[in-house]
Amino acid sequence: MINTTASLAGRTVFRIGYGALQLERLHDRRGDAVALLRRAVELGVDHVDTAEFYGFGFANDVIREVLRPEDDVLVVTKVGADPNPGGRVPLRLAQRPEQLRASVEDNLRSLGVDRLGVVNLRRLDTGPGLRPEGDQVVDLDDQLAVMTALRDEGKIGAIGLSSVTLDGVRRALSAGIVCVQNAYSLVSRDDEDILRLCTAEGIAWVPFFPLGGAFPGLPKATEEPAVHAVAESLGVTPSQVGLAWLLHHAPNVLLIPGTADAAHLEANIAVGGIALDAAHLATLDGIESRSHDVPIG
Repeated sequence: MINTTASLAGRTVFRIGYGALQLERLHDRRGDAVALLRRAVELGVDHVDTAEFYGFGFANDVIREVLRPEDDVLVVTKVGADPNPGGRVPLRLAQRPEQLRASVEDNLRSLGVDRLGVVNLRRLDTGPGLRPEGDQVVDLDDQLAVMTALRDEGKIGAIGLSSVTLDGVRRALSAGIVCVQNAYSLVSRDDEDILRLCTAEGIAWVPFFPLGGAFPGLPKATEEPAVHAVAESLGVTPSQVGLAWLLHHAPNVLLIPGTADAAHLEANIAVGGIALDAAHLATLDGIESRSHDVPIG
């Protein structure tokens, strides 16, 4: 069996957390959103991934209501983009140092805390999504300077990176980063070199889009015949196989699958108990990796 815990920001956490993005689907059913997050904590989730632009503050508001100090849940948020209600894309880039500081303050207020456990700097240098333009093209060193200053001020506990290149991770090592969030899945393994560096440095690897396919035209793990074959042999779902592969692939992988459904939440948590043997892993490792590096917007 694989280890079910790993290190994040100097503490040991259950390797399956919860991504709060999908809470916005329950915007008109706040009680259901509160119950879902409470259920996640009951199932052992002790790290939650969020952002101020998730549901235009709704996710942070639910987290603030649900989580109590005695739950001891590590909340990981991100900066580098802000909510953009009414825009073609529901977020706008906020990469400049003064915008990063303002975003930290926004998260402190919406989460109702004096200190953010972990803050990921969303760089948008790689992977599917928007790309910085104009005054939003900011040097990483300038961003890390304000992030480390905020950490020194006690407003941030630890710093992570998101949508970053191998060079970016190397440049940020001296800042003591604790995690990297990039798009990565069984079918899109562009960043294997970054994962190896993070493993060697004891940095948590937290893939978003862990099953691929978040945007049209991108590969999906759940559409692979080999994934279906392994799932059938184990009596689990293809989605569970795709997530289990990530846990088996490297010991520093943490998952943050999101859902608005309680049954799906329980299925995600159950992935920690799925054992893939050598034959399963050989079958899955043989799946072709296709690029997900598609600019959107």
